[in-house]
Parts: sequence; C-alpha cells; structure tokens
Amino acid sequence: MIDRVKRAPVTFIIIGINLIIFILETMAGGSTSTRVAVSFGAQATPLLAAGQYWRLFTAMFLHFGITHLACNMISLYNLGPALERLYGRGRYIAVYLFSGLAGNFCTWFIELLREDYALSAGASGAIFGLFGAYIALALIPAMRERISVRGIVITLVLNLAYGLTYPSVNMVAHLGGLVAGAVLAGIMVLLIMKKSRASV
Repeated sequence: MIDRVKRAPVTFIIIGINLIIFILETMAGGSTSTRVAVSFGAQATPLLAAGQYWRLFTAMFLHFGITHLACNMISLYNLGPALERLYGRGRYIAVYLFSGLAGNFCTWFIELLREDYALSAGASGAIFGLFGAYIALALIPAMRERISVRGIVITLVLNLAYGLTYPSVNMVAHLGGLVAGAVLAGIMVLLIMKKSRASV
C-alpha cells in the first residue's frame, strides 16, 4: 500500500482531501444537509448566477452521504494510480481538474436552459474525465498492451448504467467530464507523440 501511495501521490492526496472535507461536513451537521452542502461550496445555479463561480471548483470535493463518497473514492482508487504514472503527475491533475470543472459547467449551462435547478456536488465529473483519458490512450495501438481496454469499457458502461438508473445522479456532469477528459488527454497524447517523433 505504501509503495502504491509513493507511485501515485496525487491520487491519494485527492482522496485524502475528499475524506477530510467529508469528515468536516459530518462534524458541521451532516453531508446530506443542504445547509452544510451550501456552506461548504456545493454547486447551485442561483448562487453561480450571483457570482460565486468558485463553486464550480469546490463542488468537486463534496459528497452527499457515505455511499456517494465511497463509490467515487473507490473508482478514483482503481482508475487513478495507473493513469497518473502513464500521463505524469502534472498532466494527470490537469485532466482531473479540467474534467471536473467542465462537468460542473455543463450542469450549470443545462440548468440555465431548462430553468430547473438542483444542488450538485461530487467528484464524478472529474472521475469520468479519467475514463476519457483512458479512451484517449486506447486509441494508440502501442498503449493498448499497457492498459485493460476491456476492463475500462466495462467499468465505464456499468457507471453510466448506474447513473441512468437513478434520477438523482448528475449524468450531465458525468458526460461533460468524460468528453472533456477525452479531449484534453487526446491533445496531450498527440503533443507527446509529436515531440517523440521530432526527437528521433
């Protein structure tokens, strides 16, 4: 376990941050409390419209209940370490944060269009961005031997199916994060390949 942490410190730092914030939410009155969620930075379209844009970021580290937290952290634990090593720490954190922000921005945009607002939080958009990063790697023949494409696809389908089963799940954030992660990681992969060919 210690060796795994040393090889993927960013992943475990993110998990640690989420756990600490969840404990603080619980101490403040409970992670399922609307009052607590709002005070800790959950995403709410009316508050974003009022200029509290930082909620697009802070909402990525909040969760509603232990099951919500556990599902996301287990997914991050399973997906993150290998991806962190393959992309490097800097690119990895960039994909994670960009995907989370993109998922939350898409949620905000769709809610404005529908005029149907809900309190939103969770790491799912960022985690789905990691799925997107794996998809970008899978497009490279040489990389397919280093990742379990079948395993990633099955896990992705199961996560999407779970989201479609429960109306409370924010599928907009999931899909927004997935696309954002695939696009950003794809650009990174192309730049790495271009640099590699140029140095030959």
